[in-house]
Amino acid sequence: MTELEAGRAETLVPGRGVTTVWERYRDILIALIAFAVLASLPLFTGSKALLDFVIRCSAYGLFATSLNLLVGYTGLTSFGHGMFFGLGAYSFGLIMQRLGVPIPIAFVATLAITAVVAAVIGAICVRLKEIYFAFVTLAFQMLIHSTILSWASFTGGDQGLRGGIPRPVFLGVDLSNHIHLYVASCALLILGLLAMRQIAQSPFGYTLRMIRDNAARASFLGIDVWRAKLTIFVLAALFASMGGMVMALFVSGAYPEFAYWTISGEGIFINMLGGVSTFLGPMVGTVLLLLLNDTVTRFTEYHGIVLGIVILFFALGLRKGLLDFVAEWFAHRREAGEGR
Repeated sequence: MTELEAGRAETLVPGRGVTTVWERYRDILIALIAFAVLASLPLFTGSKALLDFVIRCSAYGLFATSLNLLVGYTGLTSFGHGMFFGLGAYSFGLIMQRLGVPIPIAFVATLAITAVVAAVIGAICVRLKEIYFAFVTLAFQMLIHSTILSWASFTGGDQGLRGGIPRPVFLGVDLSNHIHLYVASCALLILGLLAMRQIAQSPFGYTLRMIRDNAARASFLGIDVWRAKLTIFVLAALFASMGGMVMALFVSGAYPEFAYWTISGEGIFINMLGGVSTFLGPMVGTVLLLLLNDTVTRFTEYHGIVLGIVILFFALGLRKGLLDFVAEWFAHRREAGEGR
């Protein structure tokens, strides 16, 4: 059975189509409520630090959730996903600095560049299995990072893009205004999460789960496994690039650290903290990691030791992410209640 045939068969199940439509509108309603809450936050607090925290959560949340499309839904553990975060930041910054085009055009152009690069890299990587896939993606990330450092006349080298990123007003939106930047970051976060949620809950998303669980069986059923993996690889790269653009606007520049392997490591760490079995797990992990970084660095310079202890707690203690643990606990409680 092909993916198209599976989708048609799914619509023939009584009541299944109605449930799918309801779930789709439910996600949109939740997204609108979440955006309204975040957008109204400046009305209730004058804390610039809190707004900055939400902007950083938007950038890293898009990145981490896009990584979970590979890790949690497809079974592709990428050690180099951070290259698309850095690629998005640098491409957007360079387009704005060199060409001076309107921000929406630079945004679309950056996504197009990311898609082309991801398609080329993904066509090579997704043919590999497990640890080989992970390390080849890491090799590509180090290649991009080395290119950024060595091409100093274009990228600024180890100093990064200097001089700031121009932010011309478009449609009445002035991203040089901190409140406008905050609202725009929240909008990109919500739109990105909603789009990824639709991908995860679509027939294509369930095809990815089948590939994750048993790629050989999926291939026997007529699914083009290589094409499906390449598609989700490119899609995940686009959302990671969006996170990079948000970060570039936030810091008004781009730096080699955005494309270094530690960014990918933080993405893996975030997914470990929040969980990969639930869609919002990476967002929970993002909030936890940024809170840990901001809190621990106030009291000690050995924040790496503290973060290592936290990793051991989740890996050896809970053996799953926080949101995965909570979801499993509620499921056990519900089953116990039904049993009684």
